[in-house]
Amino acid sequence: MNVEKFYQSRQNDWKQLTELLDRSQQALAQLSPEEVKMLGKLYRAATSDLAVAQREFPNQPVTTYLNQLVARGHAVVYRSEPLALQRIIRFARQGFPRTFRETFPFTLTAMLLLVLPALISGLLTNWQPEASVWLLPPQVQSLIPQIEDQDLWTDIPIEERPYASSFIMTNNIRVSFLAFSGGITAALLTVYVMIFNGLLIGGLLGLTSHYDVGFELGTFMVGHGVIELTTIFIAGGSGLMLGWAIIHPGLLRRRDALTLAARKALRLVIGCVPLLVIAGVIEGFISPNEEIIWPLKWAVGGVTGLILYSYLLLAGREKRPRRL
Repeated sequence: MNVEKFYQSRQNDWKQLTELLDRSQQALAQLSPEEVKMLGKLYRAATSDLAVAQREFPNQPVTTYLNQLVARGHAVVYRSEPLALQRIIRFARQGFPRTFRETFPFTLTAMLLLVLPALISGLLTNWQPEASVWLLPPQVQSLIPQIEDQDLWTDIPIEERPYASSFIMTNNIRVSFLAFSGGITAALLTVYVMIFNGLLIGGLLGLTSHYDVGFELGTFMVGHGVIELTTIFIAGGSGLMLGWAIIHPGLLRRRDALTLAARKALRLVIGCVPLLVIAGVIEGFISPNEEIIWPLKWAVGGVTGLILYSYLLLAGREKRPRRL
């Protein structure tokens, strides 16, 4: 094949592709739907032309030109959509709550994996406080003498509250991501994280109730606890969803099932991050504030829970057409 004939026969398509790429430099939205289809068609044709040129004319300028043209086309055709403000708003208003409702069975399972051990450990440490020695982790057992003296560890000095809030946010996000990422172990690590945290929370509440300071601990926890526990349930459910895709991929290949589950799980975990920030702020500034009376702290927990679950259960629902 003659290089000149090859160039003459294909140059019009290359010029047209170059013009479309120039116009789409800022955004594909500048092109009409027909032009977008034409762009894809011309790009595929250019890749075929490049393969021919590399085989027939490896050292010719036309091959270098085509290589650059195809590289430009690839950058436009396969580039990700920019993280625009509108996408973030759409995700917050529709994407996150819809995904929550779609994957609710996994979130409910994660909740039960935490709540049931919490109830068992709470009843056990309340009835037999000696059980806390082997039920609670070693790093928490150092608090037992303090609890026996009816003294809690929840008082945070005012000057330390910004640092405490930052630490609490980081720790909560770490626990949530651990529950989520544990799904890659067929959810074994996720199950462990949920049960461990359930035993810890329930054991402390039961032990403090035995020594008549359970209400004080509950008052400290309730303001931020509804949001915090909900996000941990969601993160745990995301991990269980990944594990279920590994164990039971159904008719899909295991890799494809895991990919589909990971997309939903990532949306859930990303949506949990701002919720954990809110919970951390409440836990750092409102929960330890002794100037705020206990009914207000319980009210904070109730109001934030009502707003959160109204959002998760109702936001993003499609409006049903009115019947005539």
